[in-house]
Amino acid sequence: MPRAFLIIAALAALAAGPALASEALAKARHCLACHSVDKKIVGPAYRDIAKKFADQPDAAATLSNAIVKGSQGTWGRVPMPPNAAVSPDEAKRLAAWVLSLK
Repeated sequence: MPRAFLIIAALAALAAGPALASEALAKARHCLACHSVDKKIVGPAYRDIAKKFADQPDAAATLSNAIVKGSQGTWGRVPMPPNAAVSPDEAKRLAAWVLSLK
């Protein structure tokens, strides 16, 4: 692949803003193995999460904590395991992205 194409693709991703960057982070951290933006897979769709937490003032903190430490009972019997590969900063970015999808 030509180097110029790779540079243009990287600049386009940056220009697309945080949404694309956060989706890329979700892919890199394997979040999309269990979640998708629009439909339930193993875990709930990100849009459903955003709707459920939309009116909660501590939603970003709650979600980022669940991303790192895991959670159980919020969406039924299937637990969300902790994701040790996600740093606290990445979890905050992912939570903000998910909440933006409402």
